[in-house]
Amino acid sequence: MDYKSILVHLDRGAKSAARLEIGFALAEAFDAHLTGLFALSSPRIPSYAIAEAESAVREAEARYRDQALRSAEVVFRAAAARHGRAKSEWRASARDALDAVRLSARYADLVIAGQHEFGDDGSASGVAPDFADELVLSAGRPVLLVPYAGKFERIGRRVLVAWSASREAARALTDALPLLKRAENVEVVAFQPHKADHGEQPGADIGLFLARHGVKVTASEQHGGEVDVGAQILSRAADLDVDLIVMGAYGHSRIRELVLGGATRTLLESMTAPTLMSH
Repeated sequence: MDYKSILVHLDRGAKSAARLEIGFALAEAFDAHLTGLFALSSPRIPSYAIAEAESAVREAEARYRDQALRSAEVVFRAAAARHGRAKSEWRASARDALDAVRLSARYADLVIAGQHEFGDDGSASGVAPDFADELVLSAGRPVLLVPYAGKFERIGRRVLVAWSASREAARALTDALPLLKRAENVEVVAFQPHKADHGEQPGADIGLFLARHGVKVTASEQHGGEVDVGAQILSRAADLDVDLIVMGAYGHSRIRELVLGGATRTLLESMTAPTLMSH
């Protein structure tokens, strides 16, 4: 399987252009159709503001959104012109960003979105702080998250797969196969493995699985004692100088509360390389 339909989420943040470049590069590599979808989170207007000047507040928010939409479309059109060989289309939605992207994700092989920038309450990017977290858990598709810090001109050359022998990890690894097959090197690491979950040689069976798919892979295990698995993943990624991390996303939503696994939370908050997650 290859990626034939790629969805890139665009907002009013400064990193939308970088996500687009990654999206177009992947679209060209896989001869895929790319959709740029502009969508912002529904504004959270304080009750006192609604009571005092609802119409004025909503009009100001609408103007701000329209300006951001026009700016994002200019960026998209310019990127599409630079990547003339790639098939692409522009879309914009007035729905809440999570609802809009989640719906469009159903018709895509891969979704590209941005990591939430630390300290942004949504005023800079236009999306809620928990947008990426919720999207990863509910999209039903692999989500490639691009860090807000750093430049990533190419991804998928050197890949770290965090393997836990779980359903989520198996889903992420399978979803990433098109990228893994093209990689120069893939390192599969079983972090803090238990033989009851992995078998006698943790990582060996998944290494064979990938090798049968033509992936250039090495497999290993890592025991970090009391160190959080998320921190171990980031440390190993830095040691290997990878440009892509692949891992399962663990968590669920409760009423007004998002509960994430420890490693998932660490990567969502502190990723240093583009990270493909599946739930």
